[in-house]
Amino acid sequence: MKKQVAVILLSLCTASAIAQTSTSRARDLGIPFEGLPGRYNAITDVPGVLVGYKTLIKGKGELKVGKGPVRTGVTVILPKGKTNAGVPAAWFSFNGDGEMTGLPYIEDYGLNYGPIGITNTYSIGVVRDAIGEWNFKHFSQGELFDFSFGLPVVGETFDGILNDINGLHVKKQDVWDALDGAKGGPVAEGNVGGGTGMSLFLFKGGSGTASRVIKIDTATYTLGAFVQGNFGGRKDLMVAGVPIGQEVTDLKPIIKTKEKDGSIIVVIATDAPLLPLQLKQIAKRATVGVARTGGIGRNSSGDIFLAFSTRTPEANAKGTLETWQSVPKEQLDKLYQATAEATEEAIINALVAAQTMEGINGNTIYALPHNRLQEIMRKYNRLEIK
Repeated sequence: MKKQVAVILLSLCTASAIAQTSTSRARDLGIPFEGLPGRYNAITDVPGVLVGYKTLIKGKGELKVGKGPVRTGVTVILPKGKTNAGVPAAWFSFNGDGEMTGLPYIEDYGLNYGPIGITNTYSIGVVRDAIGEWNFKHFSQGELFDFSFGLPVVGETFDGILNDINGLHVKKQDVWDALDGAKGGPVAEGNVGGGTGMSLFLFKGGSGTASRVIKIDTATYTLGAFVQGNFGGRKDLMVAGVPIGQEVTDLKPIIKTKEKDGSIIVVIATDAPLLPLQLKQIAKRATVGVARTGGIGRNSSGDIFLAFSTRTPEANAKGTLETWQSVPKEQLDKLYQATAEATEEAIINALVAAQTMEGINGNTIYALPHNRLQEIMRKYNRLEIK
């Protein structure tokens, strides 16, 4: 019995070590990025936006479906705090080998209601249902026609290289924990939430975020990006214009199963007043940020982007007329640029924060060493000395 307890404790300690995330971010290492970030350099710089995680890490060794090893989780983004308030929204598919629920409604109505989820490919259904139940529990008015459950938006990327993905380990309670624990302020990155078991350019990847503050005339707006990054070939990787992936030819993953390029989900939030059609243009510009890091939208990569504004239209007392405000189309370039910059930096932040992780059958994906990254950036005269 003592031996069994020792083994369990060792397993828990190992899982805890794997779960730890670096406090360093790309800017801390001297990586140069354009644009002015917000206070936290995170999607939560947009007032009212909250982020919640549930990270699931347990077991090691041989894959036993339904038992583990488990390297997965769920991320939730709440556009208007812990409410199901509608926000103008739009989406764009750069490459469709992936899934995001709730998009037909957004396409037709230009609105999203309530929290947004991100998880692994096979847990998208349970996360959708759990968000719906959470909405109903918190916001139902008991009316005969009740839309509080809604049509929740949930995106996914594939973590089956490290995780017992067929074991369906994400449960409704995990989603509710993430929702109840969602908060503003600094956002953890790397091996957390839905990004726990993900990889980037064949280095360890996961969750990342960044933000930009811009001025249009006398108005100041904030735009934030959140990514769940799980894509890219090693030679593709570019960091601030430097071909890092071509320079680091070692530290290749140990993968005893068939390799599969993954996907990226990008969520863009802003407090700029924008129409749904304008948000569609914003969502498209996330593609530019992905491309700056070397992403090309490989065949098996699902690259789906969602954008929303926290500035909602105003209705009259009778609910018979809505009044919208919007930034003129001719003034959108700064928001386009902010989207590209924040998406790029969020991806690199995920890469920098992630730590080496071992998963099923000994499959191992290595972190990009910070010192190696800095050495190469210095070689190309791209390291900012602080």
